[in-house]
Amino acid sequence: MAVNSSDVIIVGAGSVGLPLSMSLGEMGFKVMVIDRNPSPGQGENKHAIGGIRATHSDPAKILTSLRSLEIFSGWEKDHGDDIEWQEGGYTFPVYREQEEAILKAMLPIQKRFGLNIEWVGPDRIREVVPGINPDALMGGTHSPNDGSASPLISANAFYRLGLARDVDYRFKENVSSIIVENGKVVGVNTDRDTYLAEVVVDAAGGFSRELARSAGTDIPVVPDSHEGAITEPVKQFFTAMVVDMRPAPGSKNYYFYQNRHGQIVFCITPDPPIVGTDKRETSVFLPQVAKRMVDLLPRLRNIRVRRVWRGLYPMSPDGSPLVGWNRDVRGLLHMTGMCGQGFMLGPGIGEVVARFIAGRSTENDRIILEGFDPYRKFGGEEALK
Repeated sequence: MAVNSSDVIIVGAGSVGLPLSMSLGEMGFKVMVIDRNPSPGQGENKHAIGGIRATHSDPAKILTSLRSLEIFSGWEKDHGDDIEWQEGGYTFPVYREQEEAILKAMLPIQKRFGLNIEWVGPDRIREVVPGINPDALMGGTHSPNDGSASPLISANAFYRLGLARDVDYRFKENVSSIIVENGKVVGVNTDRDTYLAEVVVDAAGGFSRELARSAGTDIPVVPDSHEGAITEPVKQFFTAMVVDMRPAPGSKNYYFYQNRHGQIVFCITPDPPIVGTDKRETSVFLPQVAKRMVDLLPRLRNIRVRRVWRGLYPMSPDGSPLVGWNRDVRGLLHMTGMCGQGFMLGPGIGEVVARFIAGRSTENDRIILEGFDPYRKFGGEEALK
């Protein structure tokens, strides 16, 4: 066996690659993780705003995120790291019949797969989000067990646990190609060396298509960019992630919450999408999102914004991840296309994929893997993407 050989090579030490590495390490696999950045979570993971919800319309996402919530909420007790977990819930306030119909239609499947969620009246929404604009407020949904955590602190916690499980992390190293012989993966080439493995996991996010093409195959993952921001800290007055689904010129939904430090963290979904890998901030974002946020929650108007940033969402055609073996290249496993939800899906999907590689999938795993099958028939779009 070659010196630089592993059981599994993971390309990407981010929101999904890190949890997978610690799960595989726990199972006794010899794992190498390779990332172009200088330390864990320095790609798109650090651009996440920290929300973690099981409030989805898709069973695969609900089941995956419920497990992620268990991992995040129990992390400090189980492993000792304070990852700034906050069980603030997710709230979708409703002002129009269109959003009411969408959210109420999802409730049966959400409850069927174990999500704690209810439609509540306007009085409850005002309790959860003090100061919210009451004009025409019809109510909304609230899922109290959803929450938030720090993406960077979490990434480093996952990394340290991976190290304790003998995972080999290689940073500041770029995978230039996946090596394929006779239709089968044998390893990867980087800008430093060649490493051998019978399984290569594509956890490269926005660069997954480029990686797949290096192996002579293709996947429908296209990056687009979203901007986020954080304010100065103020006295805590709400903890829920507030999601306003109403569209507006130039954007779809937007969402925000107050973290444990009192800062408001927020993001918006541009419409049309801004396709590509350009991560330079724009002059459009803040005026666009600030007006919408202040209209919804007027008491935000005097809070100063400290920093803005822009990150990539690796998008699939229907808004759900691509997780599973490549049909053309044996040993190539895709774990990508998280559509901006890698942080919340990562710990749950990491366990699912580790069991999948080990041949130990559970019944819930099979539901998840069927929903995330890279070769599924793409149609429609996940409603709460």
